[in-house]
Amino acid sequence: MNATNPSTTVTADLRGLELSYGKQPVLKALDWQLQPGQVVGLLGRNGAGKTTLLEAMLGLRDLQSGSVQLFGETGPMLSDAVRARIGYVPQRSDLFEGFTPAQLLAYFRSFYPRWNTAKVDGLMSRWDIPRDQPIARLSGGQQQRLSIIRALAHEPDLLVLDEPVASLDPAGRRDFLRELVDQVLDRGTTVVLSTHILSDLERVAFNVAFMREGKIGVQAPLDELLENTWQATGSSAYVRALVARHSAQVLQRRPLAGDQELALVKFAPGSALGDDAQQLQPVNLEELFMELA
Repeated sequence: MNATNPSTTVTADLRGLELSYGKQPVLKALDWQLQPGQVVGLLGRNGAGKTTLLEAMLGLRDLQSGSVQLFGETGPMLSDAVRARIGYVPQRSDLFEGFTPAQLLAYFRSFYPRWNTAKVDGLMSRWDIPRDQPIARLSGGQQQRLSIIRALAHEPDLLVLDEPVASLDPAGRRDFLRELVDQVLDRGTTVVLSTHILSDLERVAFNVAFMREGKIGVQAPLDELLENTWQATGSSAYVRALVARHSAQVLQRRPLAGDQELALVKFAPGSALGDDAQQLQPVNLEELFMELA
């Protein structure tokens, strides 16, 4: 393996993605990499472009500029071998509603050499999905579960999940997350999970990426962010001095009244903050989302 070529060592390599809807830019010179086995929670406000980004990565959206490589191949014209390594659950189900679940799964099985029939049968049974009823007559939750089963059945090396549990009740979300942890993550699958349910994200995502203004602004291990990021409030001079004393990184700053500002400051692991710690506040994932997304 050639370690100097990033395409041989990363699952996905996105460079300079640009895409606009009319005069409205959505992706702005966006760069992003996904490492093998990485589990990334993609966070952003409504309309931030998360779905557009995921679709562009998979070759489902035409870009105005930029390039996408998946498993070393440049999209959107991926080989069948690479496509067989990708699983995708879209925000809205794209199932063939005239099919039954049994017909749908048999159809897709013909495209994938690596199809786990035992996993499919187990999930169909546990999630109580009737095999011979038209998909159009299934509930929204059943259709979403079927879409998840279709994406997991061929044991993909890259699994892209765009709001996969949006139409599931709490029990359904719990079952899906258990399946994701027990079956998918143990295989070393690279996973991208876009969701607004932060409590679900905390259970499965080891990394988080915040999308803002058409770019990935911050991406880091979730535990590292929560342990080493603090909220500092004070004058601009105070924040500058704090950062300089500890060689810290300002992730985001927001002006307040007067010359005051609120800053998210990320310190190096194990930093000795001393007296400065008394003026800092810890942050949770919701607060990180509100400031970074």
